[in-house]
Amino acid sequence: MSSGDGGEVASAAAGPPTPLEWKFSQVFGERTAGEEVQEVDIISAIEFDKTGDHLATGDRGGRVVLFERTDTKEHGGSRRDLERMDYPVSRHPEFRYKTEFQSHEPEFDYLKSLEIEEKINKIRWCQMANGALFLLSTNDKTIKFWKVTSSETSLVARCRRVYAHAHDYHINSISNNSDGETFISADDLRINLWNLEISNQSFNIVDVKPANMEDLTEVITSAEFHPTHCNMLAYSSSKGSIRLIDLRQSALCDSHSKLFEEQEAPGSRSFFTEIIASISDVKFARDGRYLLSRDYMTLKLWDINMDSGPVATFQVHEYLRPKLCDLYENDSIFDKFECCLSGDGLRVATGSYRRQVQTPPGLPDP
Repeated sequence: MSSGDGGEVASAAAGPPTPLEWKFSQVFGERTAGEEVQEVDIISAIEFDKTGDHLATGDRGGRVVLFERTDTKEHGGSRRDLERMDYPVSRHPEFRYKTEFQSHEPEFDYLKSLEIEEKINKIRWCQMANGALFLLSTNDKTIKFWKVTSSETSLVARCRRVYAHAHDYHINSISNNSDGETFISADDLRINLWNLEISNQSFNIVDVKPANMEDLTEVITSAEFHPTHCNMLAYSSSKGSIRLIDLRQSALCDSHSKLFEEQEAPGSRSFFTEIIASISDVKFARDGRYLLSRDYMTLKLWDINMDSGPVATFQVHEYLRPKLCDLYENDSIFDKFECCLSGDGLRVATGSYRRQVQTPPGLPDP
């Protein structure tokens, strides 16, 4: 998904490619021919839970809509459980609407005389408890913790915590910890650690802000906890590097345990090199061994045990290389794209501009 309108999805499959059917839509629901899409209805965030049985979407109007998978109900198990038992699962998953709620409203920052949009930027599912669903949602400045429970006639969403006033810059990432108790939020210069039960206090664990802002050379672009090791997280930067840090080393993680970056080929540097090297998103594979990163031109897969370079690179926007001057002039070169891996680790997906699916070579065997 791109920060601009008209983003597309690109997919890469490993092994013999299984035919995938794609349908592009920026909103949910059927539209009549020529019906205008309202700005507030455009989807801005989407997230499956770990089982794949629940789906949450956020839109530019600040709403969160929840869906539940229905085609595995009759078999009595989640899709992941059924796949583990080699049970044939229908090719086309079916989801039904569960509920929706207004997560964020427009705000006004009086200190900076700045209006803050209600648009949902990120959604992250939390661990279920006692049959209730929990999730985090955020706009540019404020994170909210939601609990969704069943009443006699419907589902009810209640905001349990509001985490605010901790970021001077727009929040670009939130990520749950595997301990089920904490999460992180990141902006351009800082990463904060929160306890889900404490909304008025966070701990700054990464701070790249220099004493003199004129000395600033890179910013934080994305951050994510390791899926199983609660003491480890990774964050990416505008210089094309990924840092793996260990929270056990110190309270302020101003040093890293591992650094992942690709060496520049001799003679390849140009005016655009640093701009297109900026990483817009980083994600761990479910087993935690691999990291997927997205820069403007490529997807890269990294093995956290090998810091010499990526183990695979997928060209996504190579056809745009001759047009970098034009993209710079209209600011498109600064567009940001997200990426993700499938639960089995065999497919990756990312955003692009064209209404077509791009299929780079398959992923390497784990």
